[in-house]
Amino acid sequence: MLKRIIFSLVFFASACVTVNIYFPAAAVERAADQIVKETWGGPAEPAKPAPQPQSRRLLAPSRFVTLSFVSEAFAQDTDINVTNPAIRALKESIKNRSNAIKPYMDRGNIGIAQDGLLAIRSADGLNLKERAEANQLIDAENKDREALYAEIAKANGIPKENIPKIKSIFAKSWIDQAQPGWWIQSNGNWQKK
Repeated sequence: MLKRIIFSLVFFASACVTVNIYFPAAAVERAADQIVKETWGGPAEPAKPAPQPQSRRLLAPSRFVTLSFVSEAFAQDTDINVTNPAIRALKESIKNRSNAIKPYMDRGNIGIAQDGLLAIRSADGLNLKERAEANQLIDAENKDREALYAEIAKANGIPKENIPKIKSIFAKSWIDQAQPGWWIQSNGNWQKK
């Protein structure tokens, strides 16, 4: 009988082991907001301190004693690394290009697509030289943004399959921080912010 109880406890304990792969969404969101402000001219805000993890209860007061051993592999929700040389170079490249892109955005030729990348919204009023310049700026900007997301993942040990999550978080930040009058895409339709 004692062997059966011990076996049951060991079985139950081993069945309760879970591994959570944690994606630091809140930290990526803070980093995205900060990077967009830094590169597109908004005022930079100091990083907010990460919330302290809550303690876990091991015993429920009104129940039978239940033993549970939970193994969690996760990164704490702290700030992520966005300061390595590759990330700094990409941020600087985006920042340096922003002044050349903004006039096209002000006129409504370039807009922010729903994926956070830039796109030609309208070629109205652009001559051939300006169209070529706008396309070159868009290509360079989108290439740098995609490379930035990959570098952030690499610098923070985030698996490559989570790069679309990083891109989505950045897309929200690019759109949220767009200046009034700029065109943004939502559900496939362009609208002025």
